[in-house]
Amino acid sequence: MKRRTRIIAGLAAVAVAAVGLAGCSSSSSASSDTIKIAYQKFGAFQQLDAQMKEVKTEYEKANPGKTVTLVPIQAQGNDYYTKLALMNKAPATAPDVMYEDTFLIKSDAEAGYLLPLDQYVDKWDEWDQFYDNAKQAGQGDDGKIYGVSMGTDTRALWYNKDLFEKAGLPVPWKPKTWDDVLAAAKTLKEKDPNVIPFNIYSGKAQGEASTMQGFEMLLYGADGDGNTLYKDKKWVVGSKQFEDSLKFIKEVYQGGLGPTPQQALDTNVGTTIAQTWLPEGKLAIDLDGSWQSGTWLESGTAPWKEWNDVMGQAAFPTQNGQAPGYNSMSGGWTLAVGSKSKNPQAAFDFITTFLSKDGSLKYDTENSQIAVRKDVAEDPAYTGANPTFEFFSGLVQHTNFRPATSDYSQVSNAIQVAMESVMTGQQTPAEAAKVYDQSVEQVVGKDNTVDAG
Repeated sequence: MKRRTRIIAGLAAVAVAAVGLAGCSSSSSASSDTIKIAYQKFGAFQQLDAQMKEVKTEYEKANPGKTVTLVPIQAQGNDYYTKLALMNKAPATAPDVMYEDTFLIKSDAEAGYLLPLDQYVDKWDEWDQFYDNAKQAGQGDDGKIYGVSMGTDTRALWYNKDLFEKAGLPVPWKPKTWDDVLAAAKTLKEKDPNVIPFNIYSGKAQGEASTMQGFEMLLYGADGDGNTLYKDKKWVVGSKQFEDSLKFIKEVYQGGLGPTPQQALDTNVGTTIAQTWLPEGKLAIDLDGSWQSGTWLESGTAPWKEWNDVMGQAAFPTQNGQAPGYNSMSGGWTLAVGSKSKNPQAAFDFITTFLSKDGSLKYDTENSQIAVRKDVAEDPAYTGANPTFEFFSGLVQHTNFRPATSDYSQVSNAIQVAMESVMTGQQTPAEAAKVYDQSVEQVVGKDNTVDAG
């Protein structure tokens, strides 16, 4: 329990808000005929809320006497994790079903928040439709299943073809190295100073987006043996590749190639990018996820008919073009049952209603997710729903995954601190890397680290 709760350190204001949010729904836990569903609803991400409402209606109609109480949590990233953790601390506020990030499965299972689902999935006749790696994404350290995958994702460069052509840059764009990305950003800045050349998420305000969509996209594609966070069950320190990744962050933010640090540290910047900067041609290159276009579909929060004509996609290159030539990071979300649920069968039935073939198809297409069910991945309604699915699905061949350990969230926080200190000019990359190494040793113990040097 103590490892998991460290995530919420320093977020007292959020904690107070979470207690208030959870408390207002505590009465719904009084009856086993009522199940409470906690999930994220924030900024441009509204599709999940809409589908939850539809599944609630469907479930209640199919199960007379049962009531579904929806608890949408208005928060992004770390704040969402914090509020969910606080809800899980007491039976009166703990949800029956929760929207759970795959990277938290192991730590939340260890903390006792999640219910093992093996006895339920073993009896579900659709469980064999899920790919093996999707099943593994919901496993705890004990090998038991704690979450059912909703979809997965990859990450790459979204670029504005119109702005590239005006700047004399090639379309299609296929950068081979980190320097190619920075060179394009510099050209864009010279040709049109009013355009933000390049966005890479950075700093504590963006939480896991900074770590995974920003830093790890660099580190896991850096040149050399130290290009990972975790190796042979130990955390890597003393990595030249870690420092190189911070140097890239410095080049972007201290070199005027990205948003200002003030813009980048706005908790709403992801929504601004998706709904304003990209559609209005104010941002030329965005290192982001495969789901980005979900915002622009007719069912999205900011429909943009021309998005596929304007936006191109390019794999994010490795540092010096070394094999395999690009790097991507993959994650995903699950639906999990809370360990304090008074009616776990009803909670699991809600999950199977949501993640049936039709429900998964709807979720994956409207949220631009890479399908994790075989029958969905092969369905023409899915394959023809989004012109970027083939590109982003193709990146899975050489994608990487975060270390799924109970310590990861604390290491991720140390990465965000290092990024922010560099992007704001408070520390050099070398200084920030040294502080990171010290932080990791404090979190996991020196015996659980390995020096890349």
